[in-house]
Formats: sequence, structure tokens, C-alpha cells
Amino acid sequence: MTAVIDAPPEVGEDKPFKLTVKQEEALGLIGTEVLYILLFGGSRSTKTFTIVRTIVWRALAVPNSRHAILRFRFNHVKASIFYDTFPKVMRLCFPGVPFKPNKEDWFVKFPNGSEIWFGGLDDKERTEKILGREYATIFLNEVSQISYNSFLMMVTRLAQQCFYKAKDGTTRELSLKLFLDENPPKKSHWSHKLFIEKREPTSKATLEDPGDYAAMMMNPADNAENLPAAYMKALQKLPKAQRDRFWLGKFADDSDNDLWNSDTIQAARVTAIPDDVNFIRVVVAVDPSGASDNESENNDDIGIVVAALGSDGIGYILEDLTVSGGPSKWGQVVAQAYGRHKADRVVGESNFGGGMVEFTVRAADPNVSYKAVRASRGKVVRAEPISALTELGKIKFVGRFDDLEDELCGFTQTGYIGEKSPNRADAFVWAMTELFPGMTKRDKPPTGPISIPTMKRI
Repeated sequence: MTAVIDAPPEVGEDKPFKLTVKQEEALGLIGTEVLYILLFGGSRSTKTFTIVRTIVWRALAVPNSRHAILRFRFNHVKASIFYDTFPKVMRLCFPGVPFKPNKEDWFVKFPNGSEIWFGGLDDKERTEKILGREYATIFLNEVSQISYNSFLMMVTRLAQQCFYKAKDGTTRELSLKLFLDENPPKKSHWSHKLFIEKREPTSKATLEDPGDYAAMMMNPADNAENLPAAYMKALQKLPKAQRDRFWLGKFADDSDNDLWNSDTIQAARVTAIPDDVNFIRVVVAVDPSGASDNESENNDDIGIVVAALGSDGIGYILEDLTVSGGPSKWGQVVAQAYGRHKADRVVGESNFGGGMVEFTVRAADPNVSYKAVRASRGKVVRAEPISALTELGKIKFVGRFDDLEDELCGFTQTGYIGEKSPNRADAFVWAMTELFPGMTKRDKPPTGPISIPTMKRI
């Protein structure tokens, strides 16, 4: 279904909509019997637009069908899709089609009874409400930020059976579809293993049904007619790693220079603390960005990580509480974590803002035990011994920490190649440095047993 507006746009209006050649190609793939479809590639290449347009078309074509659009963080799906891409798709491709938005449960309903739900996997209550239903279509937006376990969970909710009248008068069943899109991460990411290598990400075994998985690249050059020339030029001038990802849409090679990779982190993952392990020491580490209250939406996140040293000599990552906000917000988060975990100390990086972290934390809880730490060397130098501890099995991740793990995988021996400041990873490094004192003063941590206190923490 293609809507072409013949009248020229007025100032401030959209220009007439017409599918690009690449969008037509993507719709050809979407129209096949393939169950799981990944659109990957560079920035502003219409991956998300094309999928959202398809979901609306399916919703309008099949009465009482239900569809879900999900992202890792609810605030992101709300800002980028509910308030941006979705209304743009309706305006350009389905002008005049009415829909009723529900901003309490965050879904839209069409006159034929079909619904599109919007959600974030970071909100447990909202996620449970969404996962309590079955869907004919599920779209995981920017899947580079979403875990493989979350993908598998979505597969179990792709189960709504819907029927519709075809043009020839026959009754047909709507095929189930699970769409994914992303700016491609490293090749070690599960999406590359599943859709490009056609291997099961956990076992690494060849897929039994590879025909159910299809991937297609879409890049900014494919959408050049709809993008400003200055934007296209800016993408081409990005540093190589960013240019490969956001302009050329390439999955990045895993490098021997990486301090962490997904396989290393997966090997360090546990689901729970062993029953016979007691905590000797618990710390809350803070890496500040300097955000003031009235700048909370525009500054880097405040890295906040909780970690514990076990009686087995293992450092356990317990929580990533990183937030975006001013001191009154993150100070409370730190103080509450300190009390909830019965922590021994808050560790705060003091290079930026001097005593600001201590002042902020003590304002939230005057009884907090606080230690200021100062970076005398670069991020990579500080991170290297902690990376080695991870490889030695001395550090474990209790559960999944997708954003933190993404930042850790951005560290290489030659520098950090992530998209923004690694505040989570910096807090992680500070926490482990405090739990394993002296490790950052070595070129490599010792390969033998690490001496730790025998007294168990009460």
C-alpha cells in the first residue's frame, strides 16, 4: 500500500512520499514467508520507518490484530517512535486514517480494533503487561542494545492467530513476523551470529532452520534523496569505526586488541551468588559527568555500579544503577544503593568536580563511608588489569548488564571506540580496583590465587 501525495508541499510540510528502491527491496523480503527479519545498516537509512510502515499496514489490513514495538529503554521508544516515526508514517503513508492513542498503557487503537503497543524492556511492570498478551507482529528496535534472552522471550509472545478476507474472497491466516533493526555492533553480537552466520548464539551450532532468518543491509546512500547533503557529508567524515558503522553499515570485527568481548563476558556470567559465598566487602562506585539538575537530559550518564568481593575471591557485579540526571537524583540513587546492599564504602572519581561527588552523596545520607579516587592515568591503562581479572575468572556478572557490557566491549588497547563517554564502564573499573587493591599498579594481575581476608563480612 503506497500513498503518493500529488500536491507540492507548503513551507514546513513534508514533501510527497515515495518509496525508495531500497525500501521496495525491503518490502519484497518482508512479503516472503521468512519469520524473523533483520534490517541493519547505517544511520537514517529508513530501517525503522520501513518496519513501522509495514506494522501499520498489517494492523489496518487485519481487524483485531495486535502488534508490539519494543526497545531496550521505554523513554527511547516513546521519544523516537511513538512521538516521531509512528506519527510520521501515519501522516505520509496513511493520511486521514484515524487512530486513538492511549498514553496510560502506551498503545494506539485503530477503528478496526487492531492495536500497536509500545514498550521498553527496562521497565519490568510495563514489560510484564505487554508480555501478558500475544502478538501477530513484534518489532525489536535497535536490537544491538537488546539481549539474546530478550529476543527468545519475544519469540514466545509471537503467537496471535489472526484471519482476514483476501481479495479473492478466501479466508487467510496472517503470517507471524518478528522484525529487528540495528546500527550493526561487533560481529561477536548475537544478532550477527544468528542472522549473518546462521548459528545459534549460545551453542554456536548451525541453525536447523536457517530459512526462517533473513537479513538485509540498508544504508544512508540508499536514502540519499531524503537526506541533507551536509548530513551525508558529515557521516563520511566520521572516524573509521563510526564511519563503518553509521555510513557503511558494517559489523565491526572483533580485535585481539579488545579488552573485553561478548564471549569473555558471557563466560563470566552467573545467574546467582553461590549459596556458600559470603560477601567480604561491598562498594558502590560513582563516575560523575557533572550534570546539574536543569541539564539532566543533555549530559552524559552518571555511572553507578554496585560490586562485592566474595569469600571465594571473586568480584561480583550486582547492579548497574547508572542514571541521567542532576545531583539531587543520582545522589539519592547512590545513597539508597549503599543502604540496600549494606555497603562498606562509596567510591567516587574526583578528577571532575573535586569534592562534588562526596558532597552530593553525603547530602543524601550523611552517614555514608566515602572514599575519593583520582585518575592519574588514562581509562585504558586503568581498565587493562581489570580486563585481565575478568579473563582469569576473578570477576563475575550476576545476570545481564547490556549497556555496561556494550561499553566494556568498546575498550581496546589503543583507546575507547564507543559512541559516548563510558561512565558505566568507568564506575565498574573503579569498583573492581577498590575490591582488588593494588591490581592497577601491575602490568598484569597475578595468575595464582589472590590473597583475600579470611574474615567473613557480617
